[in-house]
Amino acid sequence: MATPKIPRIVIAAPKGRSGKTTFTLGLLSALTSKGKKVQSFKKGPDYIDPSWMSAITGRDCCNLDSVMMTDEMITESFIENSKNADIGIVEGAMGLYDGFDLEGSGSTAQIAKVLKAPVILVVDCTRMTRSAAATVMGYQHFDRDINIGGIILNKVGRARHERMLRNAIEKYCQVPVIGSIPQNANLTIPDRHLGLIPANETDIANRTIENIGQVVSDNVDLVKLQEIAESAPALTSYPEAYPRKITKLGREEVSIGIIRDRAFSFYYPENLRMLENSGAKLVQLDSLSDREIGDVNGLFIGGGFPEIFASDIEANSSFRKSILEAIEKGLPVYAECGGLMYLGRKIIQQDKDYKMVGALPFDVVMEKKPQGHGYTQMRVTKENPYFPEAHVFKGHEFHNSRLINLDNSKVEFALKVERGNGVDGANDGIIYKNVLAAYNHIHGLSNPQWAHRFVSKAFQYKTEKQGKS
Repeated sequence: MATPKIPRIVIAAPKGRSGKTTFTLGLLSALTSKGKKVQSFKKGPDYIDPSWMSAITGRDCCNLDSVMMTDEMITESFIENSKNADIGIVEGAMGLYDGFDLEGSGSTAQIAKVLKAPVILVVDCTRMTRSAAATVMGYQHFDRDINIGGIILNKVGRARHERMLRNAIEKYCQVPVIGSIPQNANLTIPDRHLGLIPANETDIANRTIENIGQVVSDNVDLVKLQEIAESAPALTSYPEAYPRKITKLGREEVSIGIIRDRAFSFYYPENLRMLENSGAKLVQLDSLSDREIGDVNGLFIGGGFPEIFASDIEANSSFRKSILEAIEKGLPVYAECGGLMYLGRKIIQQDKDYKMVGALPFDVVMEKKPQGHGYTQMRVTKENPYFPEAHVFKGHEFHNSRLINLDNSKVEFALKVERGNGVDGANDGIIYKNVLAAYNHIHGLSNPQWAHRFVSKAFQYKTEKQGKS
């Protein structure tokens, strides 16, 4: 089914650390400040960059991932989320052609081809003049199905440097240079070990973004960029690939608490929408300030940085106690990475211990290097409320923590690791009563049964609780 043409671009670079993310944030800010309705997307598994992109545009940034999603899912997600937008902007990851194999599987280029989107290439021009044209030409001809629609020169020196770069690229590559970002623009965003600091953590976010947006507005031809975006052809729609149907499980409302605050902020918007589409009312909770979780029928604890806020988490003992008591009564709880850490006994870092919920029998120790990083593949080997047995699915993990002092006599594992690290290199998905806690992150579009099963379990818990009262 054909759809109306959606103006769109993919922002890519020859390699990582070329200034791609900074430029993207500045572009979103510049376009939004001019009254444009901008829908942002991030290629691959990422929560932090999207938090900034969502904050700028006022629309949820969605992830497009060719490992966890089919081409049809990617296309339909783009179409669905770009409704009423003036332009769709996809930020790539790593270098344009970097993937998992010689064919470039999982690359930014693959996303660009699926979406039939022109690519805006951000080139770091440090210590380079005419060679920039050779770089661009190589990216033009490496894959003839990729349309390099425009070039952004980044970290450019004086006017003479810019002229040489611009003239060489436009002469030898016949592709327009639509922007030139000065080397001394001093564009910096706070970061930490997993990348940028999430937008909801920093008070300087608005000022930083306004500055970057102004630099982009002053140095990029936004009219030409829009023209390039409008050159993208119509897409074919695959409505069956994107779950929309709302299934009500009963007359009464089912509530699922979402711990979403500075410590826990890693949630894909699609996952939350799918819970709502399955009949749940989402109740936002704050582990740092709320005194208890209240009368919810289920609890979702996403990833984040509980280690950064460990002291504040420990101080809020009443909230932790309310979770522990609810778990012992059978509350369905689904926890990912930071959520897993939170449900243990304590977090240990720099010779200090911080008390956590204490529902699961392990301690967490922080390490300087990643203990699990990249895409995962899990096989479900044990009955649990969230995934059917024998189900195989892909996800991702990125954590600098590991579990110690795990009492295996008190828990079971639901997931067998076929790719990745998980808890111990072989297992993930700790089960305790109606809790499933894993280092693994999932994307709801590639696990459509997850939300419905979660809400069904929450409805069952509510019904049984009412029967006992």
